Amino acid sequence: MTALTPRNVPALLLRLREESFSGTVRVSGLPGGSIHLRNGLVGAIETPGAPTVTSALLTSGRISDEDWLAACAAEPDADRLGGHLVAEGLTGAAELEVVCTAAVFDAAFAMALSPPGSWELSDRESALVAEPGVEPRQLTEETSRRMALLSRLWGPPGELTRVRPAPVAGAGPRGSDGWLARRHRDVLAGVNGRRTPRDIAFALGRGLYAVMLDLIRMEALNLVQWETRTTADGRPSTAPRVPQADTITAVRAPEAAPLPKRRPGGAPPAQDVGPKKGG
Repeated sequence: MTALTPRNVPALLLRLREESFSGTVRVSGLPGGSIHLRNGLVGAIETPGAPTVTSALLTSGRISDEDWLAACAAEPDADRLGGHLVAEGLTGAAELEVVCTAAVFDAAFAMALSPPGSWELSDRESALVAEPGVEPRQLTEETSRRMALLSRLWGPPGELTRVRPAPVAGAGPRGSDGWLARRHRDVLAGVNGRRTPRDIAFALGRGLYAVMLDLIRMEALNLVQWETRTTADGRPSTAPRVPQADTITAVRAPEAAPLPKRRPGGAPPAQDVGPKKGG
C-alpha cells in the first residue's frame, strides 16, 4: 500500500478497494478473523465469532455431509467450490449467493462486537466467496445499523452475546399472539439457561445477528428470560432496553461509525466493523 497507514479496518478496506486488492486481511483480537478480498470486494470473512458458510449449508441440512465431502474432494480450491456445488445440483446459484453474502455481513457484525487488534495483509487464501463480493462501505454501514438497532432494542450488543437466556416456566411453543414462526421455535428449542446467543447460532447454523433479534422478540412474548446482567466490574448493567418486537424492522440506518484506531504496540479502542447489501 501507499501513502499513510489507514487508521482503522474500514479505512483499510476502502483503500484496498481503490487498489483492487486480492488477498487476505488477518485481524487479531477476540474474536478476530480473516477478511478475504477479491478485486477489492469482500468475498468472505471467517471468524470464530459467527457461523461460516459451511456451517450454514451443512447444519441447516441444505447439503449433506457426504455430498459436501465429495464436492470438496472434487474441487479443492474453495474459490471454485461454489460453482462446483451449483453444477452438481447441490444448491442453486441464487441460494448460494444469499448464503455467502449473509455470512459476510454476519461475520463482520460478530467481529465488531469486540475491539479489534492489529492487522496484517497476506496473499490470497482460498475461500468460499460471495460473488461478486460486498462493497466495503456497505459492510461498514450495515454493521453500524445492526449495532445501533440492537442497542435501541436491548442494550449493548456485546453484552447480549454473553447472556444465557432461559425458557420462561410454563411457556409453550406459541407466542402470546397464538402463533410462533418456525425460526423462533427452533431458537426456543436451543434455549436452556446455559447457551449464549452465539452458542445457539452455531447449533442452528444461523446468523448470530438474526438469533439475537429472535431472542429479543421472544423475550417480548414472555417466552425467554435473561439472567441478571452485570458489567465487566460486576455491577448490574444500567443499559437502556426497549424490547418491543414491533420496532425491530422500523429503525432507519444511522451514519456509519468508524472502527477503532490501530495503535502500534497495543490494541485500539472499541469500534464497529460493518456491512449492508444494497437494497
